[in-house]
Amino acid sequence: MGGVGRVGRTPLAGGGVRYELVTRERRRVSVVARPDGSRTLSVYRGEHCDHTAVSLELDGGEAAAVVDALLPSHHSPSLLATAELGLVAERIELPSASPWDGRVLGDTRIRTETGVSVVAVLRRAEAIPSPGPGFRLAGGDILIGTREGVGGAISVLGRTGP
Repeated sequence: MGGVGRVGRTPLAGGGVRYELVTRERRRVSVVARPDGSRTLSVYRGEHCDHTAVSLELDGGEAAAVVDALLPSHHSPSLLATAELGLVAERIELPSASPWDGRVLGDTRIRTETGVSVVAVLRRAEAIPSPGPGFRLAGGDILIGTREGVGGAISVLGRTGP
């Protein structure tokens, strides 16, 4: 990983992602984000991962509460805190060689089967809000969906078809 303050991102087998950061105090911090919304936050002694100082297991709600506490922009009296409303979203990546490439979102049945609501799709440099069931998917799309059932949605999108 690079210098101080840089965040590294490593995809994990099983659909999770590990984020790593070295602080200006040369402390290494990692967050393992799992598809079910749970997180493991670890802080290490020094720059190396050999000695864990603190490790916390957080469920999805706890992780969202920590995010809300760390982001000062959330603390405006005119804004509603997302964690309090349960409006926490996850990224679901559609592989470039996906069998769903060119098919419509409704064919996936991810809302029916998993409860995930796709609230937006990121495609290249474009954000497409509120895609309906007739929205045509493309390999490489990143679906932004509600946290509930995201592991099931990843499983559905990994299938070859209905």
